[in-house]
Amino acid sequence: MQPAQRRAYERRPIPAVAVLITVLAAAGLGGCTGSDSTPGPDDGASGDSGTAVSAEPGRYRTLPEACGAVSRKNLQALLPGAEQDDKAYEGQAAVTYDIDRRDGCRWKVETPSGTRYLTIDFQRVVSYDPSVSDDDRAQETYEEKATAAHIPDATSSPSTPSASSSRSESGASDGSSSSASPGSSSDEPGKGDNSNKSGKSGKDGKTDSGDKGTGTPSSGADASGGSDESDTASADTAPRRLDDLGDDAFLNDQLITKDSGIHRDITVVFRSSNVIATIEYDQWTTDKKHIPSSQELQEKAQDLADELTGRLNE
Repeated sequence: MQPAQRRAYERRPIPAVAVLITVLAAAGLGGCTGSDSTPGPDDGASGDSGTAVSAEPGRYRTLPEACGAVSRKNLQALLPGAEQDDKAYEGQAAVTYDIDRRDGCRWKVETPSGTRYLTIDFQRVVSYDPSVSDDDRAQETYEEKATAAHIPDATSSPSTPSASSSRSESGASDGSSSSASPGSSSDEPGKGDNSNKSGKSGKDGKTDSGDKGTGTPSSGADASGGSDESDTASADTAPRRLDDLGDDAFLNDQLITKDSGIHRDITVVFRSSNVIATIEYDQWTTDKKHIPSSQELQEKAQDLADELTGRLNE
């Protein structure tokens, strides 16, 4: 019986070794499984990391109809002498390809004391760069206009969008560069550059271009070399920023003389969110001894700007 007992004794360690191996293997597998289940720093976030955030769109999606934006009362104050002529106050609509992006209108009234012209232009700015809001793009455009007009405190080097974004922003219907005033393209009112009235044309078919390089901002001197002391430029009438109109605004004043007469051109540009409005108000006269008043024309142009601000918010 001893040999049989010895064989049985020798077989007893085998189950213990197997159990030990099984335990160790289970522990090794559990360790691997535990390390794999630990979440990494990027787990669950890979799907959101590349999401692009678009800039906020502008407040305005449409524009008011330009020829109907000015009240009859204001038109009579701006363009006196045509109260009996209803057609004179109807205005001439600017050519445009998208009235929700650009619209303008122009009026002209002739009287014995001279001729007055009024042009208004609305431009709704749209940014096609998702990282730049419509308001920011409109502010860039506004600052470029102020710089081109040499307005004091204008940004010396406004940030300029890339050529591709500028083209896409203005669109085929806008057709204007940042420094161009209403009327520089086919869909704008028919006047020239705000910053340099010497090239103005198309007023009434007369030869208005070519010899108007003698303009001086808010000058009080007449063509004969004398001066009108009551209209000498001051801080109240000189080209300047306007603090109480829209989000940004400026006023420009130019007195221009030529052989056939003299005229004063008032330009008011203001920005409200993503819309830029431009007002050009001119008085022409052949009597060089009576210079058109800066104060009168500026006050009327600013009253109109206040009215247009209200029209945008209707």
